Amino acid sequence: MKKIIPVFFLFCTSYANAQLSGGFESNSAYYTEDDKIRLDNIEAEERLRSHNYLRVDYKVKRFTAGVQLESYEPKAQLNYSPALNKSGVGTYYVNYRNTKRRIEVTLGHFYEQFGSGLVFRGWEDRQLGIANSIAGGLVKYSPLQTIHFTTLYGKQRNGFKFTAGNIGGLNTDIDLSELLKIKKVKFGIGGSIVNRNEEINEFTGLKKNTYLTSVRADFAKKGFTADIEYAFKSKDALVEFDRIRPELQFDGDAYLLNLGYTKNRLGITANLRRIENFAFYSERKAAGNIYNAGVLNYIPSLTKQYDYSLTNIYVYAAQPNLRFEPDRNKAGEIGGQAELFYQYKKGSPLGGKYGTDISVNYAQWYGLQGRYASVQRKYRADLIGFGQNYYRSGSLEIKKKWNKKLSSVFTYLNQYYNSRYVEETSGEVNANTLVSDNTLRFGKTRSIRWQLQHQWSTGGFKNWAGVQLEYFFKSKWSVFGLDIYNYGNQDILNRLHFYNVGAAYNKGVLRINVNYGRQRGGLICVGGVCRFVPQSAGLNSGINYSF
Repeated sequence: MKKIIPVFFLFCTSYANAQLSGGFESNSAYYTEDDKIRLDNIEAEERLRSHNYLRVDYKVKRFTAGVQLESYEPKAQLNYSPALNKSGVGTYYVNYRNTKRRIEVTLGHFYEQFGSGLVFRGWEDRQLGIANSIAGGLVKYSPLQTIHFTTLYGKQRNGFKFTAGNIGGLNTDIDLSELLKIKKVKFGIGGSIVNRNEEINEFTGLKKNTYLTSVRADFAKKGFTADIEYAFKSKDALVEFDRIRPELQFDGDAYLLNLGYTKNRLGITANLRRIENFAFYSERKAAGNIYNAGVLNYIPSLTKQYDYSLTNIYVYAAQPNLRFEPDRNKAGEIGGQAELFYQYKKGSPLGGKYGTDISVNYAQWYGLQGRYASVQRKYRADLIGFGQNYYRSGSLEIKKKWNKKLSSVFTYLNQYYNSRYVEETSGEVNANTLVSDNTLRFGKTRSIRWQLQHQWSTGGFKNWAGVQLEYFFKSKWSVFGLDIYNYGNQDILNRLHFYNVGAAYNKGVLRINVNYGRQRGGLICVGGVCRFVPQSAGLNSGINYSF
């Protein structure tokens, strides 16, 4: 494949209608000495670390070819997977698409998702260090405009190498309402099967094939929507402390229900899920790793994603893993979230001249209730049973435009966070957080934004205060400064200011940013998927350019 790509590029240059596109991204950090931040794991020669990506795509007629070069030199930034090292070809592909015949074929690396992602999702998120593409073959075919098939086979990427398992999958989606010519109601069905084939010769009684299967349906009428999915995982060996236990094999499953309703200025959504022993990796030994390496399915935390520093101190990460431990057994999670949106119209008592938007969110997650024998490594979970309380949150958000220049967002968040089960550390936290986010505009190109934040907490890090100021000028430039202060920490030595100052330049497809300050340690989450970052201090810079 690596030899085919350059030849294909040369072939494409003979066509006048060929299209070249791509992008370059660079994110670098220089970690500095700080008398308040420990850098025990950074040697002096490893303080400079950088991630760099160059992507080039070339299209001519029905063919597209692409390659992404990556460099993690002299070393990847803190707490990224050790597999992300050195420099090389990250991904490459050749794609053929014929819309008239409704067929698409990809050879090389590709990203794909089946349904909601419960049984399979390959995606890239550079902030989280996720690059879970499959290298092999992907075929999409639609015999009718209402029936769609996808099949794939290959190995999953792990840095510049591949994981041990071979991955195969088949997905189908059928739009029944369109097929049956029903217009007032929209509904469809789908199904998926994903297989991991990994043979480990040193173990007897360990089957080389593990399957994930799912069935789903969706429904929509006027303002109401609903989709439901059930997925099953065949028996697989338990992995404990990086050791595969072939004598301990368990199956798992997942239930997912999403509901929504919108009418006029009202919107309501609800997400309910139960998962039991449902983490799935492209090789067994990757199970439970902290880097999200080898993850084959997508299980985000179904909680509201907040935008502010203090609202993201106690973030919930989904708990799909089976774990035996005295007084802390886990087999999965059950719970969900609901959110209500309402827009007060302009001219009403609460809407005022420009209207007012409010949203109320509530999320609650529990462990699975059941009978656990940690010594014998046996369990049986109830289908509907609420065990240990893992997480709870309730929030109110109000968006208000006061006049043509000034607008505000007010947020209140109440949280319960069980560190003992979510992070497998100790303690419980009850926290209340208030945020005031305001923007004042001066003409078309200039504006100033300021945030005030405060968090009261029992347990955990105790009280925090935060302030942020950002100024946009001449449409292309912005500067900012922020500081969050853990003034309530019981350990006086850890009553730290996590400050940051920086600037950004935006012009068309070019963005450049630089900042200096301290990084608070903890979970960073994007789209409900999280990774842990340690405390650090230093200079960070980024360049992003598309063409």
